[in-house]
Amino acid sequence: MGEVVIRVHLTAADLARVRFAPRPAPLQELNTALLTLCQPGDAPRYGPWRQRLLHRLPDAVRPLRDLVPAARAPSFLDVFADDLHEGLAAPRATPAAVVRAELTRVYATHPAPPPPWVRDLRRGDADAWRVLRQAQHAAFEAVLRPAWSLVQDLHRAEFTRYAVTAAEAGVGAALCAAVPDSAFRADVWELAARRDADVRPAGRGLTLLPTFHWSGAPLVADLPGQPVYVTYPAGPGVPPSPAAAGERAGALSAVLGRARYEALLVLAEAHTTGQLARRLGLSDATASEHATALRGAGLITTVRAGRAVRHRRTALGDLLVRPRDRPTRDRATPDGATPDRPPADA
Repeated sequence: MGEVVIRVHLTAADLARVRFAPRPAPLQELNTALLTLCQPGDAPRYGPWRQRLLHRLPDAVRPLRDLVPAARAPSFLDVFADDLHEGLAAPRATPAAVVRAELTRVYATHPAPPPPWVRDLRRGDADAWRVLRQAQHAAFEAVLRPAWSLVQDLHRAEFTRYAVTAAEAGVGAALCAAVPDSAFRADVWELAARRDADVRPAGRGLTLLPTFHWSGAPLVADLPGQPVYVTYPAGPGVPPSPAAAGERAGALSAVLGRARYEALLVLAEAHTTGQLARRLGLSDATASEHATALRGAGLITTVRAGRAVRHRRTALGDLLVRPRDRPTRDRATPDGATPDRPPADA
C-alpha cells in the first residue's frame, strides 16, 4: 500500500450492504472515459484511442469542459444510475444550494470566470440545464455508444468474477480481489488513492462499480443519502472497441462451436427442440444433442411442457452472450425521449 490512501470504515451494517452494481452506469463510465481522454500520458495504450475520439467529438460536448476547470468536477456529475434516461435527468434533481456550492468550489482557484451558461446553471436556468443534458448525451453517443455492448459484456464477466470470489472466500477477499492494491485492516478497507481521506458509510453500505475506460486509482464517491460508490479499473486495461466485441463473439463461438453459440443466442427466449432445430437449420436429433451439451454446462434449462420440452438460457448463459438487440433502457435523446417515452419538459 502507498502512503496516500482512502480509508473506508465499514460497520457490520455496511458489510451487510456491500453490493456489486448489476449493470454499468452510462454516465459514470462516460466520466471515466472523459477523464482518461483529457489526461496526458500512456500514449502507447491510449494515444490512438484519444486521437480517434478527439476527431469525432461534436461541438455539443464542449460545455462539459466548462464544468471541469482545473480537472475538478462538481459532484452533481457523479451519476450512478444504470439507465441512460434516468442518468441524464439526475443532475437537475440536485438541490440548488448544492449546485451553487459545487460550481463555486470548482471555479474557486480557476483564473478565468465561468462562462455565461455556467452562471445561468448556477441560477437554475432551464435552458442551461438543457445544455448540460445535451452535452452529456452527445458525449455518450460519440465516446461510448460504439463500444457500449462490449462494456456491458465486460461488466457481466466482472460481476461473475466478484460473485464467485465472494461465495468462495467472503466479501472482504472479494473486495481486495476486485481492487488488487487494497487491504483490510480490522474493519477498514484501505485503497491506494490520489488523495488521503477517511470515508464512513455509517450504515449506507458500499457499491462496487467496475469501469473499463480508466486505469488509475479507484474513484470513491461519498454522496449524502447514497451508498458509497467505489469505481475501480477493470477489464483489459485498454478502452473497449467495437472490433473487440466481434473478436469476443468469435472466440466464444470457437470454444462452444458455432451451432451451440447460435443456440445460446436463440435461447434468450424459450424454444422447443423442434423450434430450435428450425431456427438453426438442423435436424431435431442434432438440436437435441446441442441442447443436452448446453444443459450439462449449466447454460440452459430444459422443462417439460406437455408432450414437448422447452429450452431457455440460464443466468450463466446470459453472462456469456449478449442478446442481439440492445435494450431500450440505454436509448435516449438529448431531451429525454425514448422509443416509448415522450420528451421531458424543460
